[in-house]
Amino acid sequence: MKNGEKIKNCFLLLIVDDEPDILELVTITCARMGVGTERAQTLAEATQHLQQQAFDLCLTDMRLPDGDGTDLVRLIAREYPNLPVAMLTAYGNMDSAIAAMKAGAFDFVSKPVDLKVLRNLIGSALKLGRPPSVTSPGQPTEALIGASSAIEETRALIAKLARNQAPVFITGESGTGKELAARLIHEQGPRREHPFVPVNCGAIPADLMESELFGHLKGSFTGAVCDKAGLFQAAQGGTLFLDEIADLPLPMQVKLLRAIQQKSVRPVGSETEIEVDVRIISASHCQLDVEVERGNFRQDLYYRIDVIELLMPPLRSRPEDIPALAEHILGQIAETSGTSRRHLSAAALAKLAEHPFPGNVRELQNLLERASALAETTELGPEDLHLPSQRPLSGSTKMRGLAKAEPEPADADRLPLGDQLDEIERRAILEALDATRWNRTAAAKQLGMTPRSLRYRLSKLGLS
Repeated sequence: MKNGEKIKNCFLLLIVDDEPDILELVTITCARMGVGTERAQTLAEATQHLQQQAFDLCLTDMRLPDGDGTDLVRLIAREYPNLPVAMLTAYGNMDSAIAAMKAGAFDFVSKPVDLKVLRNLIGSALKLGRPPSVTSPGQPTEALIGASSAIEETRALIAKLARNQAPVFITGESGTGKELAARLIHEQGPRREHPFVPVNCGAIPADLMESELFGHLKGSFTGAVCDKAGLFQAAQGGTLFLDEIADLPLPMQVKLLRAIQQKSVRPVGSETEIEVDVRIISASHCQLDVEVERGNFRQDLYYRIDVIELLMPPLRSRPEDIPALAEHILGQIAETSGTSRRHLSAAALAKLAEHPFPGNVRELQNLLERASALAETTELGPEDLHLPSQRPLSGSTKMRGLAKAEPEPADADRLPLGDQLDEIERRAILEALDATRWNRTAAAKQLGMTPRSLRYRLSKLGLS
């Protein structure tokens, strides 16, 4: 096939570089993959090619004789939004790579070019034009529920983020659906046929963090009875979602930064590194820039993971979505529990619309689960919701551990002792979370327990 000729069912790549060796290397690699190429050595020549024919991928050098490769990235993002573009950068020049991805680049490749990395990038980029596979692993993720302008804008940004490989940092209050957003980015992108691996960084003990993320060899420490692959390897080809990344200890932040930059990990006890091809999506309810200023989070890691930021809107900013969310959640509860589907009365919906929801969608789900479990009719009224203002705790609010409170008489008649104690604990925790706007670290301090203990209790009570 002649250079640039596009045969039936053949992809076409535009390579822009003024180094003949790079042009030849990419051309040969593409030919072996069944991908045609067109070459350009300047920004002007690349622009001319883009005007004359359609391409499936563009790969451009950062430095060109007549301009900057980032200018080409911006041009393509503006004029050819469906064309993925990747950047060739000097080895170790992460600032240039990050700048390119902020401008709209799909991904980057460092020079000297690693052929395996190049092939993976080309393969991922070309999948963007294909429909989702019906054989993708796992069950399809539910959609974001609602029709508010805030959620419509979030959906549009998720669709855009799914088309590139830039690291994404998802921020927002607890309970806004950060993991759901990460899953949607993964499932709408070119890595959808590979694993999505979620990791709660705050739930892994500090002394096991390195082993969990990078794996270990047999005998590398007490209890390592066999070789074990880490979560990076488990996500090979897919997406690694690092939730509550602000909880990572500083020494582990250094190792994570190196793994992201080098695209390789070293298992505990090993002298060799393993190449990994994963997309990193991270999240936290904390403001990472504030944590950087406090010295709790490394600035270089912050700049590396926060290339593109996605802010999940709080539920109080989109109250018009509450009816649809409530119906969806009640349908899930009925299906899971095998009970009759319950519905909210108009008065109950009005009460929910007035509630500030510091715990966001997760709080709404917990309210409806509790109401469905305790209500005696299929229609849920305001009294069934037990909103915080409707269920004040008796006794002192200054407590250590569990609240010193007695169950309400109605509950005492209805619930066995174990359930009464669970309800007291649930109320104490919810009150602390409400008082701290669902900041779990602050709530744990108010309750006189560690954040890890609070996470355990939240999970035990179905509030996580």
